Amino acid sequence: MKKTTRIITVALAIALMATGCSSNKAKYVFLFIGDGMGFSHVALAEAYLAQERGDACGQDPLTFTQFPVLGMATTFSASNPITCSSAAGTALATGYKTKNHMLGMNPDSLPLKSIAYTLHEAGYKIGIMTNVGINHATPAAFYAHNVNRSDYYPIGLELAASGFEFFGGGGYLHPTGSPKLEEPLPYLGDAAEAAGYTFARGLDEFARKKCDKIILTRQTDYEGSLPYRFGCAEDELNLAQVVDAAIQVLEKGGKGFFAMAEGGLIDYAAHSNNTIADIFETLDMDQAVAVAYEFYKKHPKQTLIVVTADHETGGVSLGRERGYRFDLTVFDEVKTNESTNDAEQYMNTKAVQQEYSERAHIGWTTGSHTGSPVPVWAVGAGSQLFAGRMDNTDIPRKICQAMGVDFE
Repeated sequence: MKKTTRIITVALAIALMATGCSSNKAKYVFLFIGDGMGFSHVALAEAYLAQERGDACGQDPLTFTQFPVLGMATTFSASNPITCSSAAGTALATGYKTKNHMLGMNPDSLPLKSIAYTLHEAGYKIGIMTNVGINHATPAAFYAHNVNRSDYYPIGLELAASGFEFFGGGGYLHPTGSPKLEEPLPYLGDAAEAAGYTFARGLDEFARKKCDKIILTRQTDYEGSLPYRFGCAEDELNLAQVVDAAIQVLEKGGKGFFAMAEGGLIDYAAHSNNTIADIFETLDMDQAVAVAYEFYKKHPKQTLIVVTADHETGGVSLGRERGYRFDLTVFDEVKTNESTNDAEQYMNTKAVQQEYSERAHIGWTTGSHTGSPVPVWAVGAGSQLFAGRMDNTDIPRKICQAMGVDFE
């Protein structure tokens, strides 16, 4: 994999500081959510980049870790000290807590209003992106309401009814209903097309279809998640390309836009304690942030970029047992030895993944979520609102404040 970050020069860093705390209202807002991405996940990716260029002790900054504003957010849900993705997504989308496994509804099962709907009604275009299923918990929190986050079929129907201009990345989970159903339901894509959406399967098809409402998925398989970046084909659709496509759709007309992009496969990798996949997915999301940052440089007084996480997954640590060291270069074997420890074997074998983590001295404490606070980085119009300690419910409220839109 090519190096996926760029070092911002001192002069540009100074410019970031000068524009990052602007009092202008945000017209264009990007909210990036690294699902499961805690502070240590980011440090792991930065250490990988440094060791890739031969620095065993350093860390190379990502695009978003160089943003001038840094805060942290607590993530507990209304029912648990450790949140699930749907409760955290609901908090980030609506500004209210709910119980684990509930989506877009309060603990009393009453629907909550996502800021995506508030902003849409105010004249802003909306884009919702992810590299996992588009009706999965985090993206769905911005358009759907259900007491059960796993009720994927009605959640997918709410996507069609949302009227938002752009959806992209992963396809539908269970697009014809639950596997428990004896008879399949009508394909969810039919409901989207009936509501005026056009499907673009791959970037070539996207380039040919100029529509007001579009759903962009991968060319070969538009159900479920995009593939992990580690070991996948170079021509596979990635989150950065989806964000670029969204900008093309959203920046035309309207008062501006709100775009949420989720790096959902970070969470998948961390649940599996898959170190190299976790690193590559964090770098993949950073590439997507870099696309938004290029847009920001063209509109620095009108653009806000916020990068955060819904929760931390895996309890990853840079160091294991004693010794004051870790060594990510052991993963070079996975990338180069095609006879025994190639990428395919590594990705499909849990024992091999564990072996390499142990050899690299990378620790994992759980295969689930943790209750750790998560980072918040920001740059641009209103970014000063995101400094310091906050709760995840504060983030959508601060976004509305930065845009000058009343929070509902």
